[in-house]
Amino acid sequence: MVSTEPLIVEEVFMYEKQNAKLHNTYNFELIHLDEPTSIFRRGQPFNLAIRFNRDYIDDTDVVRLLFNFGLSPNVFRGTQGVDIVTKRDSYLTDLEAWGVRMIGVSENDLSIEVRSPVDSPVGVWQLNIETTIAGSKEPPKTYQYDRDIYLLFNPWLKEDLVYMEDETLLDEYILNDVGKIWVGPHGSTRGREWIFGQFDACVLPACMLLFDKAEMKSIQRGDPVKVSRTISKMVNCYNIQNGDEAFNGVLFGRWDGEYEDGTAPAAWTGSVPILEQYLESGGEYVKYGQCWVFAGVVATICRALGLPSRVVTNLVSAHDANSSLSIDRYYDADMKPLEYDPNNPTNSDSIWNYHVWNDVWMARPDLPKGYGGWQAIDGTPQETSDGYYRCGPCSVEAVRQGVVGFNYDVTFLVATVNADVIGWKEDPNSAIGYTRINGDTKHIGRMILTKAPWIFDPNGDKDREDITSQYKAPEGSGDERLTLYRAVRSTPTAKRFFAVPAPENEDIEFKLVDLERVNIGDPFTVTVNITNKATEKRTIRAILWAGSVYYNGVKANLVKRAEGNFVVHPNANEQLRLKVTVDDYLDKLVEYSIMKLNAIATVQETNQTWADEDDFQVIKPTITVEIAEDPVVGKPVKITLSFKNPLKITLTNCVFNYAGPGLSKNKMLKFRDVAPLESVRVEHELVPQKSGAQKIIATFTSKQLVDVTGSAAVDVLDEEDEEEVEE
Repeated sequence: MVSTEPLIVEEVFMYEKQNAKLHNTYNFELIHLDEPTSIFRRGQPFNLAIRFNRDYIDDTDVVRLLFNFGLSPNVFRGTQGVDIVTKRDSYLTDLEAWGVRMIGVSENDLSIEVRSPVDSPVGVWQLNIETTIAGSKEPPKTYQYDRDIYLLFNPWLKEDLVYMEDETLLDEYILNDVGKIWVGPHGSTRGREWIFGQFDACVLPACMLLFDKAEMKSIQRGDPVKVSRTISKMVNCYNIQNGDEAFNGVLFGRWDGEYEDGTAPAAWTGSVPILEQYLESGGEYVKYGQCWVFAGVVATICRALGLPSRVVTNLVSAHDANSSLSIDRYYDADMKPLEYDPNNPTNSDSIWNYHVWNDVWMARPDLPKGYGGWQAIDGTPQETSDGYYRCGPCSVEAVRQGVVGFNYDVTFLVATVNADVIGWKEDPNSAIGYTRINGDTKHIGRMILTKAPWIFDPNGDKDREDITSQYKAPEGSGDERLTLYRAVRSTPTAKRFFAVPAPENEDIEFKLVDLERVNIGDPFTVTVNITNKATEKRTIRAILWAGSVYYNGVKANLVKRAEGNFVVHPNANEQLRLKVTVDDYLDKLVEYSIMKLNAIATVQETNQTWADEDDFQVIKPTITVEIAEDPVVGKPVKITLSFKNPLKITLTNCVFNYAGPGLSKNKMLKFRDVAPLESVRVEHELVPQKSGAQKIIATFTSKQLVDVTGSAAVDVLDEEDEEEVEE
């Protein structure tokens, strides 16, 4: 019997979990809610079924699916997909159009396979189903599916711009939800544990809010270049301070140690509490972040969206404020350092002990062949790019080659990893007012690190990967110099700075001895080795000083300073020393306990001038994290956090935080004051939610001591495993 009335949709089955297993999205919490959300990867088929009020009749019934994205869906803009359900297979050949085909009919149930275009916008899609009778002039009946459908980038599909050929790497750069971020100066850097938590229920909605706040056009949301550039802009909210009220990013950056009205950056265990707060507030920025926090959140957002991402740490990182490809240090005629750049008084160069950003993986059809792959993006507000504080995506290969003419921000990244440090001494006889003194071509970009794939070392650094060679040739090599000079030749400001000749025929050799690590509570010594290579004596005036600094290079407190004149005989060696006691520095430390050593010297007979600097960190204890044996899903288990206060002072405003995907959401435990040198132990109860190998991360902060962290790996049993153990 032929019906003259269109089909009426009674129910739609999206097979959320079955599709998710095929689309590598099964870990998303949104799929496992009582009312699950579909999460697909673009360009990959998925199945659904429609139940109608009567049997489907192939000859007369017309069923059309409409997939809509954004406020004004449009087929020609790629934000709408419209297709009639048929039995044809031809849709499989066109990867840039929506394809729909029938795969089965059972009375009033219709089984359908759908494939989205490989360049679909990433985010929330809506589904409408239209039904009519063939030849009818009546408007079709429309059914609106009332749940969101997420489409994500698909790095498993070779036609997608974010495709990564080695699929095993996607276990790390897409699916791994716990990792490490390397922090600290060159001599004492350590992997700080971080929970990315990209599968948490709050993350994808927070990503959508972020794009909406950025007023990102729907048509741009399928382009990984534009998406990653928007993420770089929106993770920080620095532009609010410049009067741009419409711009509302995720994190407010702060580096001065004053965090009473928010959360100290060192207290975060991962990205989820940050994105949760951002989402629940409707897009109000969260206090507070620093570069490694920005990078942790960027990695979470990218991995959630299907954009392969890793966190990158540059040890001794340049912030070149004027595109000179140099970090310029200025001194007056008496060798006192100037606190500003006379050529750029409002924004001086700086050297960060370390700086953290992200690499994301994609093809770059906008660049010549060979510049795809890893692209650097930086969410930390340093310099503006096209009017906003953002950086990238910048081809890592372009940085390595010094090709600064490509989008985006290659010049800034070349300087970040490979700028020369150049000294300038006030000189009234010079046409430019300054004489160039010694420089250091090897100080910047000592080592560039990321977490190695597939490994997690909770008690060490076996999971550290050195990727310096991906960013630049070996330091001091001919290729490295060639790369920098290639960039200099293409940068007008840099050409003028490097055109000033460096000093020659210097016969005194100076060496500031690196300090790698000092345990908190121990004294240390600033040492300079001096060699006179001349056949005559040399009279030297030298200044040594040590001070505490924030990790972004901003000075905090002078700890100790000494200066004097002395003679070095021909072909002789001398050593300058500045001893610093615990009482000298302990009350002058600021967060992360980083110290900067400075030395400057002038040779009276030749006017040779030398200056150098180094950073090191005063090492703090770690938290011991212990969980009772054989934790079981759904059963309470005790977690213990302990460490010893290394200071001879009382710690106040003490807070522990711990979290672990599958083990516990972030828990904040306020704690009493901790006495000098006291051993601290706190216990709490958690209920594991997921079996298998899990990781838990803990932090401790107080007014006097921050950045105390710890982690542990633990195997969680399900109830069946527990029964086997008991037998």
